[in-house]
Amino acid sequence: MNQAGTARRRATSLAVGAVAVLALAACGGGSEPGGGGDGGDRPIVGLITKTDTNPFFVKMREGAQQAADTQGVELQSFAGRQDGDNESQVQAIETLISAGAAGFMITPNDSAAIVPTLDRARQQGLLVIALDTQTEPPDAADATFATDNFQAGLLIGQWAKARFEAEGKQAKIAMLDLSPNRPTVDVQRDQGFLQGFGIEVGDPTQIGDESDPRIVGHDVTDGAEEGGRTAMENLLQSDPSINLVYTINEPVAAGAHEAIKAAGRENDIEIVSVDGGCPGVENVEAGIIGATSQQYPLKMAAQGVEALAAFANDGTKPQATAGKDFVDTGVTLITDEPQPGVESQDTAFGLENCWG
Repeated sequence: MNQAGTARRRATSLAVGAVAVLALAACGGGSEPGGGGDGGDRPIVGLITKTDTNPFFVKMREGAQQAADTQGVELQSFAGRQDGDNESQVQAIETLISAGAAGFMITPNDSAAIVPTLDRARQQGLLVIALDTQTEPPDAADATFATDNFQAGLLIGQWAKARFEAEGKQAKIAMLDLSPNRPTVDVQRDQGFLQGFGIEVGDPTQIGDESDPRIVGHDVTDGAEEGGRTAMENLLQSDPSINLVYTINEPVAAGAHEAIKAAGRENDIEIVSVDGGCPGVENVEAGIIGATSQQYPLKMAAQGVEALAAFANDGTKPQATAGKDFVDTGVTLITDEPQPGVESQDTAFGLENCWG
């Protein structure tokens, strides 16, 4: 960090400590920032996740803290109260700016609404890294470290298409999406799944504008098990013929399964999902989820911290993966029912590489 940034951080350390506690309380985190110390001369870096309860973000924080300890930087962590909570993330960024942070990573709850605050941070010289979910536009962040979310959706769509064709079944599809804000991760997984299944989409940057009669409907879930259960109940009431369910993540898949089970349909509805957490992979092994796309949040966050540390030390900015506009942290289809032409690994591999 430059001398001006260091001086600013020291001069405001007492005030920032109080602000950080307030911001964390507003975000529903309830935990002390980062390692909990004063940081000494260590550069401050931030992590702002959508929530602090989803296992994906819990593992992300673990990976970030481990990398921060290794890299010699002080990590301050924040979270929104729930998926879609933009205001808490704005407050967290303001806290990090006041603290003289070198930069931060964020999984934006609203990919567009957060942009003015990201702009202010970058104008103050902070490096901004989007994690998992791109901003709108993508160049509102200096870099994005993420799963290829379109590819994650594409893989489960291709798997489901091959499965249904092999069984000679006509699909009736329920789409369990994330939130009304429709962050980029939500759109990319949804549209990837549809294209993988061979369904023509309208505007690839939108959700729900396709006209294919195989789509029964969309509902939002807040990325949570309860939301998945409620959304599945709603869609089953609107069309009991549903036999394939796309879910934005594995907690939603678990909630959807509960609704399906309560309706006595657990033997004739296929569920596909994205995440690759240990409970989700166990649900694949148990036959609750047919296939899931595994992503790697610990790796994602650790690489983000390494990039922030490099920037704090010498101003180096991260470079995107060749041929892409982001740093691709990998995705693998996990299933015990492999389909021809769709590359996958089994649940033994999934359990060796899962998280949560």
